[in-house]
Amino acid sequence: MTKDQLKEYISGQFSGRLTWLESGKYDLLFEVTAENLVSVSKALRDDEKLKFDFFCNLGGVDTGERFEAVYSIASTEFKIRIDYKVIIPYDKAEIESVQTIWPAANWYEREMWELYGINIKNHDNLTRFLLPDDWDQGYPMRKDWDAPDFKRMPEL
Repeated sequence: MTKDQLKEYISGQFSGRLTWLESGKYDLLFEVTAENLVSVSKALRDDEKLKFDFFCNLGGVDTGERFEAVYSIASTEFKIRIDYKVIIPYDKAEIESVQTIWPAANWYEREMWELYGINIKNHDNLTRFLLPDDWDQGYPMRKDWDAPDFKRMPEL
């Protein structure tokens, strides 16, 4: 399936739930609403012509006005990839977990929660793994984060 055929197929099959964005430079980029995230993710995995069985990445973005969660998925059988993003407002920074669809999402979702403060609903192990367990200095990947003034190690 060519990139254009993939775009047409997904746009037709997921009309009203996935919106194609022209800004995808290498892989096709779509937008999905937070309400449709789980159902669309499951449908992308289960569709016989797509079989997106591989969860590549989940990246967070703080635009200064909102958050975006960008999902990268691939089909190992058909050798195709797409990206899709969810817009998340600052005042309600939460999305549903997709780890029941792709177990590999577990650590990526934990990273998003830990570094951006975006709550991942229905995640079964939302615990820290990058920052200390007692971290209370905010969320390091947010644009408004001000790094605390840590004491320097003494000269040896």
